[in-house]
This record gives sequence, structure tokens and C-alpha cells, in this order.
Amino acid sequence: MIEILKTILFGIVEGITEWLPISSTGHMILLDEFVKLDVSEAFWDLFLVIIQLGAILAVVLIYWDKIFPFRVRGRWGVDRQKMNMWGKILVASIPAGVIGILFDDLFTAWFYNYQTVAIMLILFGVLFIVIENRNRNSVPRVRSIASITYPTAFMIGVFQLIAAVFPGTSRSGATIVGALLLGVSRTVAAEFTFFLAIPAMFGGSAIKLLKAGFHFSASEVGLLVLGMAVAFIVSIFAIKFLMSYIKKHDFKVFGWYRIVLGILVLLYFAISSM
Repeated sequence: MIEILKTILFGIVEGITEWLPISSTGHMILLDEFVKLDVSEAFWDLFLVIIQLGAILAVVLIYWDKIFPFRVRGRWGVDRQKMNMWGKILVASIPAGVIGILFDDLFTAWFYNYQTVAIMLILFGVLFIVIENRNRNSVPRVRSIASITYPTAFMIGVFQLIAAVFPGTSRSGATIVGALLLGVSRTVAAEFTFFLAIPAMFGGSAIKLLKAGFHFSASEVGLLVLGMAVAFIVSIFAIKFLMSYIKKHDFKVFGWYRIVLGILVLLYFAISSM
């Protein structure tokens, strides 16, 4: 029962932090310091990736009408605008996809530590504040996903690569920062980030599963399914909250939150290592 409650807690944290630009990895590392699942290290690494599937399924559900490119009611057809959007998502996925597949284990060994997480939390927190102050009186150049060009999509993908390399950056945080720098409006930046997560998370989960194999006990399968289900439900509320919030507010509050969290991470581990 205790492990079930822990899994629910991890699913809640994943569902919230995956979509708010505050770093799910940073929060998971902190939570793991206080609430550890009684599982092997290999299963824990897999668990962190697999519960993201629950979060991404929330995006698929909420935005199904915007992302499904085939018309199946009445006459069969293809929505060219949606296919064009998927082309841009594919282009944006290339940097993190290629580099991630080739060097994932290397990056994990080098950068998966609290120092990197804290530094990237603070750095991108500062970037959010600086960019929002710079854009305060400017009009976004890109106000729809259809207006995102392929070069712009690729550059947003480069920012996603930064998140793939350095934990604590936040995949959503990095891509939103990149989009804002490139003149994309907040709502479009957030939506494109959500859609870009679909191939990124499905691909990442597939790679982890292939590496880990499919040899799980019944209890382990239960934990994975429960974590995914909780992350799915919580993600629905988190996504709707974020889209409602940024219609009237900027991202600076998330920047300040990241800075405070990064400092707390540094302080906590510095004190605990004494």
C-alpha cells in the first residue's frame, strides 16, 4: 500500500511539472530524496520515462481535433494543414532525436546530477524573466502554428536538444523559451511544445523499454500503469490551467519559481553532504 501511495505522488508531480515549464526532472530528483520507491535503480530509471506516456496521452486527448490529420467521417481524406504541422514537428524533433539516440547514456552519466539540474533551473528561470521583460511591449511575429516556418521549427528543436542534454532545463521550458526568442506568441509556443512532446516522449519511452526489456513482475507492471494513469489525469488539469493562465499572464512567475527551486536544490544537497 505504501508503494502505491508513493507511485500516486510521483504521478501527480509528473503530471504537473511535465507541462508547466519548471522541470519535471528537477522535481523528481528532489521528491526521490524524500520519497523513494522500493524498486531497483534500473526500474526507477524506466519508471521516470514510462509515466511520461500518461502525460503525453493527455495532450493527445485534449488536442485530438488539432493533431489528427485524417478525415474519417464521410469521405476519406487528409488535412494538408495538419500534415504540414506534423512535418514541422518532425523537423523540430531531429536535433534531440538524433543526438539523444546516439549519446543518451553519455549525457546521463555526465550531467544527471543535482548540480546540473540546479544550474539549468536557475539559468532558464533568468531567461524567462529577461525574455518576458524584453517582449513586454512587442507584438509576436508568429501567432499560429501554421505561421511557424520550417527553419523556426528546427531552431525550436535545437532548444529541445538543450533540455535533452541538460536535466533541469525542462523540455517544455526550453522549447517555450526558444519559441519566445523567435517571436512566437505564448499560446502558440505552448501548444507547439505540447505537440512536439508527442514524438519525443513516445520515442524516449520506446528506447528505454527496448533497453530494459519487458521482464517485469506483476507488481512492477502495476506501478507503471498506476503512475501513467495518475500522470494522465493530472496532466489534463495542468495543461488546461497553463493555457488559461498564459492568456492573461506571462511566464515570469515560472522563472522566479525556477530560480528559487534551483537555489533550494543547491542548498539542500550542500547541507546534506556536510
